[in-house]
Amino acid sequence: MISTLPKTNRANILVVDDTPENLRLLAGILSEKGYQVRPVPNGKLALSAAQKIPPDIVLLDILMPEMDGYQVCQQLKACEITKDIPVIFISAINDVLDKVKAFAVGGVDFITKPFQVEEVLAR
Repeated sequence: MISTLPKTNRANILVVDDTPENLRLLAGILSEKGYQVRPVPNGKLALSAAQKIPPDIVLLDILMPEMDGYQVCQQLKACEITKDIPVIFISAINDVLDKVKAFAVGGVDFITKPFQVEEVLAR
């Protein structure tokens, strides 16, 4: 597959969040730091975008309508094209069992909202 994204030295990050303000904030923060950011508002678009041009990493909200972040992550991990892409969950959910579930479905990290800019960049 040929990528149509311009080449840069920074990661190509797929940001998935159904809240427009969060999407804009994360995209703005990461773009300012030189990352290629592809914001999408739902799970179905995330899966499609990831399969067309696999990102280097996915920042994924958990609580979304129709398809939650757990389901999106499970489908990413079940697909040969996207199975090795690291997924960092970013969510207002702060319960231990939810965090454990995020790791169980294939997440590599978890950031709790409201997030700190420094934490997002560090992870």
